[in-house]
Amino acid sequence: MYLVEHFYSIQGEGRYTGTPSVFFRFGGCNMKCEGFGCKEKASDGAEVLGCDTVYAVNKEHFSYTWAQIQSHKELLQVLELYELPEAVDIVLTGGEPLIYAHDEIFVLFLQKLRERGHKITFETNGSLGVDFEKYPVYKECIFALSVKLSNSQEPFTKRVRGDVLHTIAYNAKEAFFKFSIDAASIDLGLEEEISTVIMHAPATQVYCMPLGGSKEELQSNTEPLIEFCKAKGYIFSDRLHIRVWDQNKGV
Repeated sequence: MYLVEHFYSIQGEGRYTGTPSVFFRFGGCNMKCEGFGCKEKASDGAEVLGCDTVYAVNKEHFSYTWAQIQSHKELLQVLELYELPEAVDIVLTGGEPLIYAHDEIFVLFLQKLRERGHKITFETNGSLGVDFEKYPVYKECIFALSVKLSNSQEPFTKRVRGDVLHTIAYNAKEAFFKFSIDAASIDLGLEEEISTVIMHAPATQVYCMPLGGSKEELQSNTEPLIEFCKAKGYIFSDRLHIRVWDQNKGV
C-alpha cells in the first residue's frame, strides 16, 4: 500500500465543500483516464498524460513520491503532524483508494479513525467492490462516487459497474454521485450517459463539477455546466481548491 501525499485543507468538491479535512492521497488506480488530457512532468523528464492526479496513478514515473505503508500506525501518525480540531473530517482519495479496500492495514486504519470519532469520506470512481458484511466499518463511511464518463476514454464496462454502485449506495452511511464534466461533452449525449449511471442508485443525489486541473480550464467549463445543471436539476459543485489555489497538490 502506498501513500502519495497528505495535507490539511478544506474539502473542495461535492456535498461537504468548505469542510476542514485531512486528505490522504493513496497511490494506484485501476484506470488511466487519458481522455481528461491533463499532463504532468516527472522528475525523469517524461510528460505523462492522464487525470489531474496522474502522479498518484502512474507509479512508473512518479514512484519517488510514493511511500510504502507497513502499518496502520504510520497513517495515524500523519494526524499528529497538524494542529487539528477534535475528530476532524478525513478524506481518502487517490488514485483510487478502494484498490486497498480489503487490505488489513487499510481496514484497521479505518476502524481506528471511527473509534476516534472521525467522519470518513471516500473519493472513488465507483468501479471496485466493497465487502460491507466482512468489513462493517465501511457502513459507517461516506462515498463520493466519481463515476467516469466517456470523456475519460475508459471502456464503459470498466467504468460503470451497476452492481458495485448499487451495493455502495444502499450500504454506505451516505453516498452521492459526482461527475467531472467539460463543456464539449454537454452536447454529446451527456444526459443519457449520466442517466445510465444513476439508474443503479436512483435515490442518490447528483453533483456535477467542471473539469479542469487549472483555474483557467475550470473557468472555461463552469458556465456551460451551470446551465446544464439548471436544465436537468442536478447540483452544481465547484472545485474550490482549484478556484482558490490554481493547483491540486497539497490543497
